[in-house]
Formats: sequence, structure tokens, C-alpha cells
Amino acid sequence: MSLQAPAGDATRFAPTPDVATPATAHAPAQTGTSWLNLPREFAASLLAITTVPMGLPPTHLPPWAVFISWAGTFAAGGPKAEVLRKLAPTQPIGSLVAMVIVLCFGAAADALPAGAPTVFAEMGILFVLNSAMIFLARVVPALSFVPGMFFGFASYFATYFGGFGLEAGNELHALWAAMSMNAVGLLYAWLNVKLMRPADQHH
Repeated sequence: MSLQAPAGDATRFAPTPDVATPATAHAPAQTGTSWLNLPREFAASLLAITTVPMGLPPTHLPPWAVFISWAGTFAAGGPKAEVLRKLAPTQPIGSLVAMVIVLCFGAAADALPAGAPTVFAEMGILFVLNSAMIFLARVVPALSFVPGMFFGFASYFATYFGGFGLEAGNELHALWAAMSMNAVGLLYAWLNVKLMRPADQHH
């Protein structure tokens, strides 16, 4: 019996080039530079503590809106240029639509009897404006990242109904507060990587 492999099967034993697998496709690329060379948890926590004074008077900004945007950035793939280009325009759109919803809710509450008529009107308002926001993502390529819209959407509602901003209950102040803190979240996602040691710089 011959132990020699048939000539046609020689490629069976030839080395194959490395291919990406789920285990290797997201391996950390240890080629970045770090400003402080901190472990990931320390870099994130150093930035997190700076949000505490943001919520204090007189500005009373919503610190958690920073974390929504910050975490959302990493969920979308990390603070790379293409991710930031998706989030930077869509988060403000979400907040703006949320403000319009709040204004329409107020108008409905003033015009209709309390109870079922107002509730059904609010449901209709939410349906129409929410659908319009998502449709906008369909027709405008630069605004196609719908999750980004909902980061801003959620941030605005929590800011307004939570009484945050320079003046509690003021729709425009809530808009400014939510949008500015979402923008800080994008910045912090970028800084988070810059402060990390290169071994931790993967998303």
C-alpha cells in the first residue's frame, strides 16, 4: 500500500492563506497611538466623571445624553470617520422631530378634551411624525442611519420631560441641551480611544 498522496490531491496538504473568520475579523488592531496609554476602563471612567458637573446648575445639562451618543458610537462601529458622519447629522434630526412632537402634543392637549380624544390625537401625531422621520432616512442618503435619529429622539424626550436644560419645560432649551450633549458623546467616543493603550483600541 502506498502512502504517497496522489498528485491531484497535493493541494489538499498545501498551506492556505489566512482568511478572516468571526474570531479574527474583529481582532484588535494594535497600531494606534495613545495620549495617556490607559486601560480601557480607566480611559472611559476618566471621561465619565467629567459629566457630573454638566448636570449642575445653572446649565442643568443632561449627562446621560452623552452616554447615549457615546455608547451608540461604539455600537455602530467605533469613532471612525464613516461612523461619525452617520451620527453627526442624524442625532439632531431625531431631537428636532421629538421637539415638534412635544409641541404638537401641547397643541392637542389645549384644543381637545382630556382623556381619550387627547390620547388618540397624540397617537396620531406620533405615528405621522415618526413615520416622516424614518421616511426621510429612506430618501436622503446622508440621513440613512435611523438608529442615530432615535439616539437624538430619546435624548430629547428624556431631557424635556426630565426638566433638564437652562429652563425646565422649555422646548427650545431642551433641544439645545439634548443636541449639545449628544455632540459631546461623539467627542468622548473619539477621546476614549485616544486615551486608551493601543492594545485596547478595538471596537
